[in-house]
Amino acid sequence: MGLKLRVNSGLNWVFAQTKSAIIIEDDCLPNPDFFSFCDTLLDRYETDERVWVITGNNFQNGRKRGNASYYFSKYNHCWGWATWRRAWIKNDPQLSFWPEWKESQIWISSMPDKIERRYWSNIFDQMYRNEINTWGYPWTASVWYHGGLTATPNVNLVKNIGFGPDATHTIAESDQDGQTVYPLGPTTHPEDVVQDKKADRYVFDHNFGGLEQRLHRRLLRLPRRIAGKIFRTFSNRRVSHPVD
Repeated sequence: MGLKLRVNSGLNWVFAQTKSAIIIEDDCLPNPDFFSFCDTLLDRYETDERVWVITGNNFQNGRKRGNASYYFSKYNHCWGWATWRRAWIKNDPQLSFWPEWKESQIWISSMPDKIERRYWSNIFDQMYRNEINTWGYPWTASVWYHGGLTATPNVNLVKNIGFGPDATHTIAESDQDGQTVYPLGPTTHPEDVVQDKKADRYVFDHNFGGLEQRLHRRLLRLPRRIAGKIFRTFSNRRVSHPVD
């Protein structure tokens, strides 16, 4: 059936049976605290329409956001996550809302960074044309379209060991061990359900190539020989894509 259709059909079946679920992507290994974290938050935010996803992934490279065990992000990383039927039933794999939404002031105001907006607009355009065989990007777009937030732990709870030459999307030259996981301990809660925009800017810049894109724009103003040398050096870092 392919990745897009199979995951969607599988989760449609799951949420026809139960009102909430914890999902582990293939090739992903969780710390045991991941399950208690999800259980606690599935109960706490069961009827809170502001919260759509609980993720086990953290890509802040040791930076703690806020004073609680987790913070709220727009990025619904899915290498180990949980959600509710109330959210999943609003998933639109065909992105039927995208043509109108991308021309709206709501889309522009929700993505004020022009570089980030251009990046995601390009991906959602491809998804709308059915050019990418994945379920993750449409789910992300659906969460954003409805203004949903994702509870994100302040340590990484799930690692993906599926990076390698035979991967579907996380292709690398050789097999990789994945990001280290840590225990979370007892769960403490933030005072407010509010997006941490600074944390999300960090994720875009370091995991979706935002820094490279900003650098490229600046280098266009430099002599070609100097710009090329700087860009080649900077681009040697591997960029992961934790949405998919």
